[in-house]
Formats: sequence, structure tokens, C-alpha cells
Amino acid sequence: MPLPYFFDANISSKASTYILDELASKHCIQVLRMQVSDTLMITNGQGYSFEAVITAAHKKNTQVKIVKEIYQQPDQPQCTIAIAPIKNASRWEWFLEKATELGIHTIIPIITERTEKQYNKIERQQNILVAAMLQSQQVWLPKLMEQISFKILWQQALPEQRFIAHCTTGDKQLLQKAIDANKNTLILIGPEGDFTTNEIDIAQQHECIAVSLGKNRLRTETAGMFAATVFQLKIQ
Repeated sequence: MPLPYFFDANISSKASTYILDELASKHCIQVLRMQVSDTLMITNGQGYSFEAVITAAHKKNTQVKIVKEIYQQPDQPQCTIAIAPIKNASRWEWFLEKATELGIHTIIPIITERTEKQYNKIERQQNILVAAMLQSQQVWLPKLMEQISFKILWQQALPEQRFIAHCTTGDKQLLQKAIDANKNTLILIGPEGDFTTNEIDIAQQHECIAVSLGKNRLRTETAGMFAATVFQLKIQ
């Protein structure tokens, strides 16, 4: 049976003992009913995981002994999804969760001309990423960037392979056929009202290839998950 995973950004390499914070301790002892001598995993979300044995079980400060340290290299190549936040908060949070489970490296919320809502509750969004990382037993936490204007996006360091998915008619490739599985990739996903023609032009001026996600018109969060899935399947 897989060992339960816990997260602590502050746990460091070469640690010999550690005390779980109150939230993790409560989940460990009261929810999972773990006891002294039980084994668990702790990750810092930066590639390190630590196999640990409980030496003192307490709902507020469970103490563990580190018995094994493991470092996992980040997956290569990596995928960045630049996506417009959506009005429905639960659907946005669903996307964050699923993108994490699928192993997306970076998520950039982009404010487009038709973006309906902006989210400033970074802590809640970060907690969703952590929970999804632990549930899928990964050791790399996706980078959730601060929301940024579409026009400013191009001033950032971006992956060399770039796509913009949109619904406007025109010359487009299917994403699953266009992706080169050996390159870091940026995929732009627009708001419910789609990117404007001006935004599409700007993206193409910055070396973005126009792509289609298929014949059906998808909601923003579905399009984001589909794009993440296509990327993962291509690099398998």
C-alpha cells in the first residue's frame, strides 16, 4: 500500500528528525489514525521526498525520524499553461487541481480583454495545488505565477515552443499533431469569450502557432485540462 504523503516547504536535505506542523499532525493522527512506528513520506515540493517513521504521535506536533532521503529530477520537457481565469471559482479551482495531477510545470493566469474575473486568493489556490500534488504522490509543486496582463506576458521568459488555442476560423493545426515532444511548451488558453483577433495576432507575432483542440467548443477549464493531457501523452 502506498505511503501517505505530507507537505512541508521548509523541510531540508540532510534532516534527521522533523516535527509535522499542526495541520499535518492532525491529519496524520486523527484522520489517518497513524501511530508510533508507522511510516510516511514528506515532500518539500522541490523534488525532495523523505521517508520517515513516527517516533511521537501527537495531534498538534507529531515527531518523525527521517530514514531515507530521495531526490527526483524534474520531468523534461516541461509544459506551461497560460490561461484566463474564469468567473466560476469552483471550476477554476478544478482546473488547478487537475493540471497539478497531470504534472503541469507552470500555470500563468492571464488577464485578457474578455477575462471576466481575477483571483487574488493566492493562499487558497496554493493549498489546492499542494493537496493535488500529495494526492497524486508527486514531489514537484507546480509554479502558480501571479496573474499578468496578456500584453505583458511576452516580456517574460517563455518556453521556445508556443501555441495559442482559439475558436476563430482560420489556418490551425491540431494541438496533438503540432507538439514536438522534445521541447518545453507554452499553451495559451483563452476566456469563455475566446481571445480577440488582436490578441491572436499579437501571439502569432511572438511565435505562437495557432492550434485547434478539436471540433467541439470547450469551456476554458476543460480546454486547459485537455491541453495538459495532450502534452503528457506526447511525452510518454
